[in-house]
Amino acid sequence: MSGIWILGGTILIFIVAYITYGSWLARQWGVDPSKETPAHTLDDGTDYVPVKAPVLLGHHFSSIAGPGAIHGPMQAAIFGWVPVLLWIVIGGIFFGAVQDFSALFASVRHKGKSLGGVIEENIGRKSKLCFNIFAWMVVVLMVAALVDIVAGTFAGFTLDTVSGEMVKNSANGSVATASMLFIPLAVCFGFINRANAPLALTTVIGVLMLGGCVTLGLFYPVYLTKTVWLAVIFLYIFAASVTPVWILLQPRDYLNSFLLYLTMTAAIIGIVIANPSVKLEPFTGWSVDGNMLFPFLFVTVSCGAVSGIHSLVGSGVTSKQLNTEKSVKLIGYGAMLMEGVLAVIALIAVGYLTKDGVYTEVGTPFQVFSAAIGKFFSAMGISAYGERLLDTIVLLAISAFALTSLDTATRVGRLLFQELFEKQGERNKFFGNGCVATFLTLAAAGALSLAGYQKIWALFGACNQLVAAFSFLAVACWLKRIGRAHKMLYFPMVFLLVATLSSLGMTFYKNLMTLLQKGVGVSWMVQGVQNVLIAPIFAMAVVMAVDGCRVLFRKKKLN
Repeated sequence: MSGIWILGGTILIFIVAYITYGSWLARQWGVDPSKETPAHTLDDGTDYVPVKAPVLLGHHFSSIAGPGAIHGPMQAAIFGWVPVLLWIVIGGIFFGAVQDFSALFASVRHKGKSLGGVIEENIGRKSKLCFNIFAWMVVVLMVAALVDIVAGTFAGFTLDTVSGEMVKNSANGSVATASMLFIPLAVCFGFINRANAPLALTTVIGVLMLGGCVTLGLFYPVYLTKTVWLAVIFLYIFAASVTPVWILLQPRDYLNSFLLYLTMTAAIIGIVIANPSVKLEPFTGWSVDGNMLFPFLFVTVSCGAVSGIHSLVGSGVTSKQLNTEKSVKLIGYGAMLMEGVLAVIALIAVGYLTKDGVYTEVGTPFQVFSAAIGKFFSAMGISAYGERLLDTIVLLAISAFALTSLDTATRVGRLLFQELFEKQGERNKFFGNGCVATFLTLAAAGALSLAGYQKIWALFGACNQLVAAFSFLAVACWLKRIGRAHKMLYFPMVFLLVATLSSLGMTFYKNLMTLLQKGVGVSWMVQGVQNVLIAPIFAMAVVMAVDGCRVLFRKKKLN
């Protein structure tokens, strides 16, 4: 199958969906550009800060377009390219983009409160507490994983599989240098942008300086161990979480978005000119290597089709910066469709390099992605040096995806933690403090990382999509309450609830059988810990689903 047809068809469908379905949703829900947003009415210079649409789009897109958009489609490719592509397209249009749009809009109309706040007002406090605890756990797991991934891409010394010795890794060193130089650049850009300088001029200067950071990184790589980078990254994300959003988080993500745009543009140009053929089978079976297509596909593709983390970012961070409701469709619905394009590029990459979707011989998902783009340009006659340069830039962009997702996730975790100790608008003086909440969130993530987050990472896909299911539920309850159309959210909500609870139930049963067969031993460190977590998560999910459905289908008084 031609990569051009797959990519071109997807982009065309997404454009039509944005113009038609996205606009229809905006009318149905009553998006009103004349209404003042919380960024203006509650402007505090820290979390609530109005910002121009292009800057917020870049910040939001960089935050949601994490490694999952590349990793997820590649993992699911074992079922063939057809089911993965169908889920990216259908899921992106009717699930992911709708969730992101609705969660952002609901938060804006609830004074910039997170989904937990929306749930409290429209379902009840008990459900809000369950949701915030659960969502905070998901964010902690995500932070633990991303810290490890980013530190790995910065590590200046890696193991040589041939000699068995630690050797310098120039690509990682270059990525580390450029990424660290981005930070002071972002701070300068934030102050200049705060002074209301012309955005077009500051963007051109910022992007040129961004290119300078990349160039310096290529010539002056930094070689530090992974352990040192772990400490540096934890310090950085702590600062990014507690400082005013306009100083570091917002400008850094905005500038980094241009790396993301560049990478996607380069990939699209490479696919259009090289016209790679997808060797991957269209469909390989309903069950592959013990994984059933349902629910595995729907909890694995994640960010490429629908991701609960997006609703936490939209309601926890983005809604507090929205300048006007006119931009809510672009940032909510549009950014998710853009990420769907990234997921399709990842699918074409793995389909071009493998026949069965097994990519481990090629490398990690990120190495597969960068290698495929390099080969697209190699087929066009680019030099070996140019291919190496492109490969380094793509790896740099991927590490930027992870780092921007990481700093935003930390801020989301901090806000969720603070809300756990909030009652009637008043926060606990100790646990509600931003520095304390950030420290405890990062401490939990650090402990999990040291203990081996991989032992429970398998649960992340299902838990992430479970957040999406409750995002649909919360927004549906609110829309019903204000008399707006909400039934378009029913099917995505029910489908994701069934898929995620099925996945958790199957994992619990499989782990239990393994434990019974092997007895007490090393398995308890993996299957045992997973099952200990699955039980309360499943219970909280049932509580929230029952409470939410009572509001939707019966007139229930709020707690």
